Amino acid sequence: MKCLLIASESAEVLFHWSDREYRQSIQEKYGVSQEEGEGLPAFEDILSTLFAPIIISCSTLEDSYTSFTTENNHIYVLHQFDECLYIAVNGDGEEKEDDLRRKLYVLKKMVEVMFGMVTLSGNLLRKELRPQDTEQRARLWKYLQSLLDTYSLLRENDQSFLVEAVERLIHPQLCELCIEFLERRLVQQLNSSVERAGEEVLHAFVLVHTKLLAFYSSRNASILTPSDLLALIVMAQNMYPSNVDLDDMSPEVSNGLTSGSGPETFYTPEPSPSSRSSSTGRGETPVFQFVDPEIQMAEDSLHTLEINPPDPASPRRVFLEVLHKDGLYPMMPHSMYCLSLWPGITLVLLTKISSSALAISVYKYLEDFDKLEKRLHEGHGGPASARSPLNMQDIRSKMDKFIKSLEPHDLQLQNVWAEFKSRAFSRAGSGFNKDLIPWCKNMKTQLCGIYRQCFLTDSLSADVTHRLSAGLQERAQAMVREKLVDWKDFLLVKSKRNITMDFPGLVHFICVDRATGQMIAPSLSIAERTTSELGKGPVANYIKNKVWALVRTTRRYLQKGYSTVTLRDGDFYFCYFLWFENETGYKLQPVDIPVLADDSPPIGMLAYDYYSRLLKYYNKNHKGENVKCYELLTVHLGVIPTEIILQHCRQLASKLWEPSRNPLL
Repeated sequence: MKCLLIASESAEVLFHWSDREYRQSIQEKYGVSQEEGEGLPAFEDILSTLFAPIIISCSTLEDSYTSFTTENNHIYVLHQFDECLYIAVNGDGEEKEDDLRRKLYVLKKMVEVMFGMVTLSGNLLRKELRPQDTEQRARLWKYLQSLLDTYSLLRENDQSFLVEAVERLIHPQLCELCIEFLERRLVQQLNSSVERAGEEVLHAFVLVHTKLLAFYSSRNASILTPSDLLALIVMAQNMYPSNVDLDDMSPEVSNGLTSGSGPETFYTPEPSPSSRSSSTGRGETPVFQFVDPEIQMAEDSLHTLEINPPDPASPRRVFLEVLHKDGLYPMMPHSMYCLSLWPGITLVLLTKISSSALAISVYKYLEDFDKLEKRLHEGHGGPASARSPLNMQDIRSKMDKFIKSLEPHDLQLQNVWAEFKSRAFSRAGSGFNKDLIPWCKNMKTQLCGIYRQCFLTDSLSADVTHRLSAGLQERAQAMVREKLVDWKDFLLVKSKRNITMDFPGLVHFICVDRATGQMIAPSLSIAERTTSELGKGPVANYIKNKVWALVRTTRRYLQKGYSTVTLRDGDFYFCYFLWFENETGYKLQPVDIPVLADDSPPIGMLAYDYYSRLLKYYNKNHKGENVKCYELLTVHLGVIPTEIILQHCRQLASKLWEPSRNPLL
């Protein structure tokens, strides 16, 4: 009984996702109210009718509600993002308000990655999310629905998405070897090729399931944020889903696997039988395999949303945050190439497109008009905008040059800009007062329209010459395959046995470096034929449920301002610590963490980077220092003395992030 919805202010459904139970329930209720002989309307029309009172009340009330519970215990969570209302519903009791709010923010994040600055204009976003062509709309909705299904599966079963941090494979020698290969051979050859069609590879990384084996960024590239990297992993998993069962691994590899703390034996696997290598053919898509029937139901619902896979050589346009020397620019266009090396191992390339400088200009002007609009709302104007910190004459000159540089058919922007100048700068105009606010909004819409035309509309109809050629992609794929072929089976098993525990009585731990958005934890596999450090099947599943519950509990305490939590639950003792260090590893003095409202954005890094804001808050009293933030969660047996538990926590905190244990990124 789950539903997600994006609606416009006029109660038009721009996107919806719902499970089978919710659809059946709504259709049954609606069918009872229909007159005999009348057929049911389209499901989205039913949703529009049912949610219309909620949507209209949210758009008309000044102090609107953010959540409520109905008589039948259905939980509704609502959030207004710009001109669109996002709604999440749960009627089976499996999700709380915090879970639903997180799903709304994740949906917003995926929409931003897919559509970029078009999300800043409600009218243009409506055109993208709800195309007039019904087939195009069905394809788009099914793709976005499949992304949400993939995220839900990962969050229910993958620790990195539980704590929202990227997990790395712990094998320093192999990781450094791969990074060196990406830098000196792969990226260098791609960027020097004439077949790259003006695109430049900025980032290249190798994923083993959801774990990061190696990551390389070129010198001209900005840092890829943890939020964007997690979103890209969701998209890669959606394209090439992982098979979480390891029954296809040779027993020699599984038995010979060692921990990542010391030197590891190089293993050359036996050639795979032809029957096994052909088990996942070109036309087949590997799927998650779970024993839990409830998760199996989620998998079945995902199958109902299957769509024809896109051409593997076609990149997907993604919009990511870029940090330039002159500032931070969100939602900059990139091309994402996702190349499958083997089932479970993927190469991802992110390229800078030739016209990306246009996106920076559009964002600067959007920011200028947004600042001007806010000042006009506050009543700061004047005939010559003398009291405004914005240099409008300078903006006018640059905007004139920008419009001239565009193609002649952008007449609408030219006309709106001409009218804006007439009203703002001429003697006959009204000047800089509140009458100019609608024209500020109109200018922002036109700028978003240019952005949409250049990076969304044109990208769909672009010729094959505007991307890395298929031959160049195949050569890149072959180069990385050749480099990793002897490590393939080892890596697939290593991803399930990433690190071992040497602390008696310690059941599980998760350690997160929030400054870099990376985490380390032993595996928690619940598949019957997969053995992890906690065993397999029911035992591992029981511990997994405890860990998931612990993370939810600690987030509630962190929201209330607590950075340390210890509690006993039956046979287990749980600990959680959040602390700050400087770059030399010296632990800094704790501070009072801000208390958040109940309806505040979710704590995490994927949809809303809470920890970067927490670091900025802490840095106010430590200017000039490179402050880092860490989290540690531990699960011990309850019989272990408290002093031993604290000793384990101190040892874990000091050893896990030593350079000798982890690859250089």
